[in-house]
Amino acid sequence: MTLTDQVVKNIIKRLIKGQDYRIEVVALINAEFLQFAIDFFKKVIEAKLANKDVSIDWYKKTFLNRNLSSEEIAINSGLNKKTITNMYNSASKEIVIDASNEHYDVLYESISNLIENQPDIDLTLTIKFRGVSVELNINESLIVINTLAVKRAALRGGLWSTAGKRVEKYLMATLCKVFNVPFEHFDQSKIPASMREVDFYLIKENTYSRCEVKMMGRGNPESADAIFARESNVFVADKLSDLNKQQADMLNVKWVELRDENGYKRFAKILQELKIPYSDFNGNLDTHLDKILSELFDK
Repeated sequence: MTLTDQVVKNIIKRLIKGQDYRIEVVALINAEFLQFAIDFFKKVIEAKLANKDVSIDWYKKTFLNRNLSSEEIAINSGLNKKTITNMYNSASKEIVIDASNEHYDVLYESISNLIENQPDIDLTLTIKFRGVSVELNINESLIVINTLAVKRAALRGGLWSTAGKRVEKYLMATLCKVFNVPFEHFDQSKIPASMREVDFYLIKENTYSRCEVKMMGRGNPESADAIFARESNVFVADKLSDLNKQQADMLNVKWVELRDENGYKRFAKILQELKIPYSDFNGNLDTHLDKILSELFDK
């Protein structure tokens, strides 16, 4: 799963223009998931045809095979590696294999008990590929459906997290370039190693203003609380609630809500307050952003 440079560029453009960037991430999740589903169904057909045994062991034998990667084994069992790490404080391959097999057995038993207690329920999943078709009974169908659900959740969590990490520094650098801030005032290579876990710093001589970016919605106050707890100097977000803004003002945290009309222009006010040189921007934003993003990504 990759977040291409072009997608990162699109997200940054949408954020600065005050548009919803989520469509870019959702489209990627859909594409990744649909490709996984197609590939997974092909493997199910091959595995089902290759095993004459009509028991569920064909699935376990193929999809929990220890020759697969840890990620694949976990997902195929109905778990993900993060869950296993949280449960066992480790994600070594042996632990993943043991945890996945144990979870799979419990899951299959639960499905069997459900079917036994609900005899009127029936489900048959038919998969066809190149003229060949296989039918999965209700037990097999529910196992496959569960795997798809877990994979979608894993893709979703992973890609949203990746999007945030990939975008943060580029977004801040883009804002600086929009207002022609001299590079020396946002050159992250000048930051001491002990301070580099932070998203971004604005620099004025020996003063480093801590900046953090959160691509969150108004319904996610926990993220804002975390920023305030870390004593950030500048807070740039997609959306901020009125309460978030009041908290920031009380704590003297300078903020930018990009979803506001021309919200990005508030960044110029912050630069002025920090006494960092800049130039006002009044040109064609689309053209300017294309030029800046090319400079940042096409080196």
